[in-house]
Amino acid sequence: MGKRIRIRAESAMGEAELNETPTATMLWKSLPVEGFANTWGQEVYFKIPVDAEMEDNARQVMEKGEIAYWPMGQAFCIFFGPTPASRGNEIRAYSPVNVLGRIVGDPAVFQNVKDGERVVLEHVE
Repeated sequence: MGKRIRIRAESAMGEAELNETPTATMLWKSLPVEGFANTWGQEVYFKIPVDAEMEDNARQVMEKGEIAYWPMGQAFCIFFGPTPASRGNEIRAYSPVNVLGRIVGDPAVFQNVKDGERVVLEHVE
């Protein structure tokens, strides 16, 4: 099993399992971190103190429940449905993102997160 993180906002909480990519490792080493949520369609994102380059397998079309790092905005992203960039029912990031892993359980809990909410990422022990 991969490393797990807790995503704790004022109106939602969940866990995610990280993959073994360089960016996921950088995120793990930087924890705990906190930021203030932005929403963009059915995506929550916020700036984090990680500065990673775009990975070779970065992509724009995501799966529901995936978490990612957005190099252009130095941001942690949670995808749970279509965004303004989506075509049809797909889930599309603004620009390519490094996939970090996925939410454990139902990512729809993050639909309750509002712009400006404080969000904390921390290790699950």
